[in-house]
Formats: sequence, C-alpha cells, structure tokens
Amino acid sequence: MKNALKIAVLAVALGAGAMGAVAQEVKVGFAAEPYPPFTSPDASGKWVGWEVEFMEAICAEAKLTCVITPVAWDGIIPALTSKKIDMIVGSMSITEERLKTIDFSDKYYNTPTGVIGPKSEKFEATPEGLAGKIIGVQVSTIHQDYATKYFGEKAAEIKEYQTQDEANQDLASGRVDAVQADAIALDAFLKSEPGACCDLKGNVKDDPAILGAGVGVGLRKGETELKDKINAAIKAIRANGTYDTFSKKYFDFDVYGG
Repeated sequence: MKNALKIAVLAVALGAGAMGAVAQEVKVGFAAEPYPPFTSPDASGKWVGWEVEFMEAICAEAKLTCVITPVAWDGIIPALTSKKIDMIVGSMSITEERLKTIDFSDKYYNTPTGVIGPKSEKFEATPEGLAGKIIGVQVSTIHQDYATKYFGEKAAEIKEYQTQDEANQDLASGRVDAVQADAIALDAFLKSEPGACCDLKGNVKDDPAILGAGVGVGLRKGETELKDKINAAIKAIRANGTYDTFSKKYFDFDVYGG
C-alpha cells in the first residue's frame, strides 16, 4: 500500500514537472500582407523572410512556442491590447505616441526612411523636392505621420494605402509620383520587376519623435516577464552570432544600425 502511494505521488510530481517544462505559447502578430524582405508568403503559403527568422531565433532562445498570427496592419495594436495576439514582430518603430498604448522590447533593427520615384524624374526627399507631387504612404505608419508633417503643405496629396505593396504598385503604374517607406523595404521593391521603373531619391531628414528609435517587439504594458525574456533573447542572438548569420542571407550591411 505504501509503495503504491509512493508511486502515485511520484507520478503526480512527474506530471507537474512535465507540465512546467511546456514552453509558453505566444501568438506573434505581423501585417497580413507581403512586406519583403521582412515577411512574405512563399509559393506554399508559408511565411518567410528576415523578420520571420528573427522571430524564430528569439523564440527558440527564450524557449517560447511562437505561433505566427497575421493581422491587418491598421488593427494590429488593438489586436495586441485585446489579447488576440501576444506580441508584434512587424517592423514596428518605437515611438513616443505608440508608447502611450503599448510597450516595446529593446531595438532589434534600425534603418533609414527613404523616398522613391520614377527614374525619369530628378528630385530630392525634401519638402521642396516633393512640392506638387502625390506621395504614397501606408496608413497607420510612421511614414504617414512624417509625410503629413513635413510634406503635407507642399505636396499635391498624401495618398494613403492599406498596404505598402499597393502604394508601390501605384507608383509603378504612375498613379502617384513618389512613395515613402523603410529604405530596406523600398530597396526590395526596386530590385523587383515592377520596381525597375524607379529609383531611390534619398533618405528623409531624421525626426526621432516621429520615426522612432528603431524597431522593437510590441508588447502589452505590464507584461514585464515576457519583455525580459525577449530582451534577453535579443541580446543573446546578437552576442552568439545567430543574428548576423541569418541577416547576411538578406543584407550586405549591419541592419541593426547605430
């Protein structure tokens, strides 16, 4: 009887230990549309790209079971705050405005903001250079905010799009005169067949209050345990070379930035 009781207690203990060893599951949200080279579906529908590999690396390091959960970009912060997703790994810049609603991890990349336009036209990424032009931007982004503030008075129109791809396609079709976005995302478009129409006109003058202090993982306020895990994972993959290994597959420069 005593032996049977000991076995029963041991079984319960082992069961509890096994349950404790199960990795925490988190739903990782990013924009549901292609955003190469960061995220895009391949021919089979699997999401691939630099940011997918970054997500996989930090989740493995933090021992988290991460579930990719594509969300419409303009609803991604509400999805986080309402607990439909648990974190955002979607090229979201750390800004003062967003910090009023959500929290962020440490920066995991930082790149300039660029403006592209037709090769046949010569102009700069300045208010004077973009005077009288229709500028395409993705809605609910730092680029919309920046273009509105700096180019809105002189531009013919700041035209908003639900996705970056739609803005790029309208540029290729001649329906807008310029597009502002992350320089890496724009470079990926310029290297594509539709992007052969256009070239980089330059990077905009930095404004950290709008453009932020780099890109971080979006998190709900108060979830310090998850934030600490993510920050430790980012630091670890930077230190052990994992970050550089997958980054070299996509970039020939240090995407982490200064």
